[in-house]
Amino acid sequence: MIIVIILVVFILIGVFIYNSLIEKRNNVTNAFSAIDVMLKKRFDLIPNLVEVVKQYTNYEQSTLTKIVELRAKAGSGTLTEAEKASLDTELSTAVKGLMVTVENYPDLKANTNFLNLQSTWTESEEQIAAARRTYNASVTSYNNAIMMFPGNLFSGMLNYTKIDVLETAEEERKNISAKELFNN
Repeated sequence: MIIVIILVVFILIGVFIYNSLIEKRNNVTNAFSAIDVMLKKRFDLIPNLVEVVKQYTNYEQSTLTKIVELRAKAGSGTLTEAEKASLDTELSTAVKGLMVTVENYPDLKANTNFLNLQSTWTESEEQIAAARRTYNASVTSYNNAIMMFPGNLFSGMLNYTKIDVLETAEEERKNISAKELFNN
């Protein structure tokens, strides 16, 4: 009788750990999906931003072309998670350059459409940052669960592997000099 009780307890613990690992893996997938949703929102905003800027300037056509190309690549639907993260970094850098250049055009900065678009863009970037934090928290929780005892026993049997957190590109870690941005 004691052996049966011990066996039932081990089975219940196993079921609990298994379900916990599944939940954590699904949380990671869900968190990455949230990032995708936010990136889609951003990619939908880009053509509007580009059009408003085009109405006022004819500067650096290559920057606008690059942003449009990156947006088209992002919308292809054939990218891996790593490619999406890399594209996100590239696009962020290009759009930051666009926004800094806009500072040289006072009429554009005062345009109501541009101000609304810029506000929406800022909100979108904040939502993307929040989604990234949520993703990294989910990944950390998942990685802890598969690496710590007793979850590591089950994760090995289920072929669960460590997932990398999203990291900031080295270029984006550097201190930004407003003076340099406005002098360019």
